[in-house]
Amino acid sequence: MCTAFLMSSLCSHAGRLQAAAHPNFVVIMADDLGYGDLSSYGGWIETPRLDKLAAEGMKFTDFHSSGNVCSPTRAGLMTGRYQQRAGIPGVVFADPTRAVHYHGLQTSELTFAELLRESGYSTAMFGKWHLGYYPKYNPIHHGFDLFCGYVSGNVDFISHVDQAGTYDWWHQDKHAVEEGYTTHLITRHAVEFIEANKSKPFCLYLPHEAPHYPYQGPNDPKLRSVGGAFDTQGERTDIKDAYREMVQEMDKGVGEVVDAVQRLGLAENTLILFFSDNGANKNGDNGPLRGAKGSNWEGGHRVPCIARWTNKIAPGAVCDDLAISLDVMPTLLAAAEVTTPDAHKLDGVNLLPVMADGQKLGDRKLVWNGKAIRNGSWKLIVDGKGGEKVGLYDLDRDLGEKSNLASTELKRAVAMLAALENWKADVESGDSVQPNESAERQAAQASASAPKRKQKKK
Repeated sequence: MCTAFLMSSLCSHAGRLQAAAHPNFVVIMADDLGYGDLSSYGGWIETPRLDKLAAEGMKFTDFHSSGNVCSPTRAGLMTGRYQQRAGIPGVVFADPTRAVHYHGLQTSELTFAELLRESGYSTAMFGKWHLGYYPKYNPIHHGFDLFCGYVSGNVDFISHVDQAGTYDWWHQDKHAVEEGYTTHLITRHAVEFIEANKSKPFCLYLPHEAPHYPYQGPNDPKLRSVGGAFDTQGERTDIKDAYREMVQEMDKGVGEVVDAVQRLGLAENTLILFFSDNGANKNGDNGPLRGAKGSNWEGGHRVPCIARWTNKIAPGAVCDDLAISLDVMPTLLAAAEVTTPDAHKLDGVNLLPVMADGQKLGDRKLVWNGKAIRNGSWKLIVDGKGGEKVGLYDLDRDLGEKSNLASTELKRAVAMLAALENWKADVESGDSVQPNESAERQAAQASASAPKRKQKKK
């Protein structure tokens, strides 16, 4: 098993001292899960373990991913800063003929895992990275003691082959053969890690693959092979059923992780967070929200979020304040009493006063991709798919973003457009951290030498 095999790598940190007040962290992220998928959010999929987690903690109703697709949200989550600052505004693709394939989270970026590890935490990540395909970008170079999982956007849940036809399962920064359904492997390694670190502070990051395609339940056959022809979405025609199976298998896995925390007597010293990296695509459900994954409408980035910390967060609490995945890093650091370097400004805020004391965050300004901005309940969106050039919506009265008030609230719209331009100027320098010239060169070489992989059609 990955965790057992790699546990010896923790020996270099054996001299760490545990501070009794240091809480443990379990950060769980679903992939493409919609706002209207979970039963605890009134959704169509019965998820009893996540429902129980919500009943024992806090459910957020206005929580957002910082991106509307995979890689950007993950970069923002890791750094607590808008992903544009790290030069990852879009997906890091598996296709080696695209220059962005050679991009990744640079080691110059500061992550919550790094800061926690420096403060005595054992750190581990099991699941989807999607912040760089090459060993130099591996999670172990970003603060994680242990990594087992895959580095691309998705893999066959059984064969662990990515959609470019490359085998993609890693132990640390080396390829490794490990059999099993991806969701099950993530859960198994998580439980082993918790058991091995029950007497020391730990930070565990579990980015699940479900319910991202390929649509495969735990009893389905493998679909992809290295260099083979296959449909990237999978072969099942009952996609809704497969989607449900995938979410419910993840739900069971979350339950096993929570049970391990409970069984080891760690519940009162462990903050558990669950959310999605973006909204659902057409195969999921975003409830009353407009739009879906990839859009800047609410359906692209408003996601379910649950927080549990026994005897710290009141059971059954509901938070309607505007929050975002960028808030996770400052929240973890505040709970661990770890500070960032003086010159390092985070874009997120600490949510502990909200979660533990019921305080209000007040109006916030948040931005998505330089195309949408929130200011309190007001949202302005530019070039929204299917919408007008500029749209302005009062989400308190119009959650579905149906009534454009830009013409009647012209002064507000102009001010929010100006704020959007100021945000762009603030973050635009981040793109320079990526190896753009060498990436273009490598992509051109790959395009010239590699035949295009044929995709199997249904």
